[in-house]
Amino acid sequence: MELDPSFREKIRQIQGRFSEFDLKFVNPEIVHITLKFLGDINESMVAPVAAALDSIMCEPFEAKVEGIGVFPKPSNPKVLWLGATGNFETLHDDVETLLKPFKFKEDERAFTAHATLARVKFLNKDQKSAFISVLNELKNIELGSMQVNKVLLKKSTLTPDGPIYETLHTVYLD
Repeated sequence: MELDPSFREKIRQIQGRFSEFDLKFVNPEIVHITLKFLGDINESMVAPVAAALDSIMCEPFEAKVEGIGVFPKPSNPKVLWLGATGNFETLHDDVETLLKPFKFKEDERAFTAHATLARVKFLNKDQKSAFISVLNELKNIELGSMQVNKVLLKKSTLTPDGPIYETLHTVYLD
């Protein structure tokens, strides 16, 4: 799910606060919330998956984009993320239920609505302390609210310059 374009400048500013660290930043233009990662799927599965997603029952809702954190934990950061709150659990559960017949890999962890801002390449002990300090400063940052009224089935093509996303199907929530 794409974030509201009005958040892009704030995302750039947040990423700028982490520029002294060895991170691989996600282009603010493509920062998004993933409800379910499908992995490599055969082209012939796109239409049936899209048709299944058309049955999403979740109604549109307002989401707040706020707070930043890391996975798996501050003492061992691998992913820097931006948080989101709203009716994401219901939406995620709908998607999981509808896609169960396709036997996609189950998520290993509980779903947390988030948008990846960067992947941590390397932090030495001193950098880790400074990184956690910036993280704590920004942990309650608020970007604003957005309307969640559609789910996108996307294809990603990895390139040396980063992923290229293509929308294959759009489901409008109603």
